[in-house]
Amino acid sequence: MLNCASVYTYEIENAEIALLEIKSQLEEKITLLENSIGIIMCHPEFITSGVLKHICDNLPFDAAGTTTTSQAVNDEAGELILTMFVMTADDVRFKSTITDDLNDNINDTVKTAYKKISADEHDPPKLAFIFPPFLVEQYSGDTYIEAWKNILPDTLLFGTLAIDDTLTFKDSETIYNGINKKNAMPFVLCYGNIQPRFLLATLCENSALSLRGVITKSKDNIIYEINHINAQEFFTNAMGLSENLLTFPLLIEPPVSDNYDDVPTIRELTFYNEDGAGVLGGNIKEDSTVSLLKFDADSISLPSIPVIEKINDLPDAKGALLFSCVSRRIALMGYNTPLMELQLAKNTIKQDIPFMMGYSGGEICPALNKGGIWSNRYYNYSIVILVV
Repeated sequence: MLNCASVYTYEIENAEIALLEIKSQLEEKITLLENSIGIIMCHPEFITSGVLKHICDNLPFDAAGTTTTSQAVNDEAGELILTMFVMTADDVRFKSTITDDLNDNINDTVKTAYKKISADEHDPPKLAFIFPPFLVEQYSGDTYIEAWKNILPDTLLFGTLAIDDTLTFKDSETIYNGINKKNAMPFVLCYGNIQPRFLLATLCENSALSLRGVITKSKDNIIYEINHINAQEFFTNAMGLSENLLTFPLLIEPPVSDNYDDVPTIRELTFYNEDGAGVLGGNIKEDSTVSLLKFDADSISLPSIPVIEKINDLPDAKGALLFSCVSRRIALMGYNTPLMELQLAKNTIKQDIPFMMGYSGGEICPALNKGGIWSNRYYNYSIVILVV
């Protein structure tokens, strides 16, 4: 049987006090069984202060995760906080590591790291937690999913891209056992008796604005032309977006096809390159229709409330992990409520279901495709939930 606990500390200066707070909460909340793992998130200042490393160096289990901006657990929701979600079991095995720095041959880099820790396993893992770095100028979020699909086509993936509280996420790092990296990917493989359930909330597709265009030239996550017009010109002139936009949600509706995975997707317009092409968080297909989505406090909170409530209704829920797109937090800052979603989770999820929620640079979670088969997907502007 799998048991879970969530712990936290605000202590960012004294590493020993922070460690004592984490250990005290662990002793109070959970008895560690044969196999354990920690999923950890923190503000980058916990790295520079040495607190993160001191905590990880003194844990009796491995810990993997990312930096972020703000988080919540059952007891707290805030910024400048370190949180950890711990899973322990006798009948679930956890194997973890971190890749070498990702390069042009990302597939081989991931495969090499995977083989190092899985050589003695006869069956593939049921679930893998993956924590990619935020390298959107080099890789779309879908690149990471494709790399894992080549190795483990049937394993369910759940994870988040690293972020921080700068506009360009320049201080974001991934974390493994106190090691922090700019361009390496920690991951955790889960074998045995683990039964993950997944929930998703995103922006409402029916909130799309009326003006649409057809993507007439694109590659991977880059839109070059819409209606045969340069992408930046189309977005600024036809759709009226500011040239200085930070991010904006786009509804991408793929052309009709027999591919079960061709479903409407929300993508983030992140920036324009020097040629005026629009760089998105994830991949898109040519001939898809693109439109802008309404993006305000209601469009963020209203879809997420019933989904978070569902956690309480799932049978035998031992714990939950939630990752929400940081653009949702940025939008809520405009309403002076940047912690609204975190507070919603804290106030909604039952106290006997340990959880951790953090903000994400891109959400990775399976969904049922049109054929009723689980398919790993990369999301923008969404909140993804794993319940174990």
